[in-house]
Amino acid sequence: MIRFILVSLFLITFLILSIPIHLIEWIIGKFNPQLKNKSSQNIVQWAFKVILFISGVQLTIKGFDNVPKDKAVLYIGNHRSYFDIVITYSLAPGLTGYIAKKEMEHIPLLSTWMKFLHCLFLDRDNIKEGLKTILTGIEYIKSGISICIFPEGTRNSGSKMLPFKEGSLKMADKTGCPIIPFAMTNTRDIFENHFPKIKKTHVILEYGTPIYPKELDREQRKFLGAYTQNIIQEIYDENMK
Repeated sequence: MIRFILVSLFLITFLILSIPIHLIEWIIGKFNPQLKNKSSQNIVQWAFKVILFISGVQLTIKGFDNVPKDKAVLYIGNHRSYFDIVITYSLAPGLTGYIAKKEMEHIPLLSTWMKFLHCLFLDRDNIKEGLKTILTGIEYIKSGISICIFPEGTRNSGSKMLPFKEGSLKMADKTGCPIIPFAMTNTRDIFENHFPKIKKTHVILEYGTPIYPKELDREQRKFLGAYTQNIIQEIYDENMK
């Protein structure tokens, strides 16, 4: 329970003390957007690393060499815990925005940081607005900003992933950027499996070989979501052994 209290105190303190930083970042962005992007990323990555340290997460990373450092990519992974975002963003080598549910946009202070980091808010009940979000994601990738999305659409407590939403992979199909599949194991054991306790946990994060949609055959490209999901499921199952 002590870890939960410490993480909560750190998160609340960080969000409150960062209020003046929001103004500073906004001013920097008016004169030097690239500097603002980098500084915002560094600040949040630092905060996430502190949270992981307090939580006692022991992280094993595999296949990090598969992540291009010189181009935007579309990260696709399984989703089991709030800590999935904390872990993966703390490792992001370049600017990366996440696709989040629309409700997150209304959380004070947190949503400000998310917008600084180019996160997009998806309205899952509005097809038209959802399409706009995907189109914005395509423009982000074209401008050099990677996007991370969890195509199951929600956190999953089972060992088998929920069916991927095919539309979420259009960003790679339309831009030609590589898809970086990744699988995370044991993240649910950090928090969700014994809420409200946070427990010391060994987590494995493995990045798979980049997938280039244009190099796939017609059937694989037509069902790109299912194709990617099978790869991630195989990585997950292997690491669970």
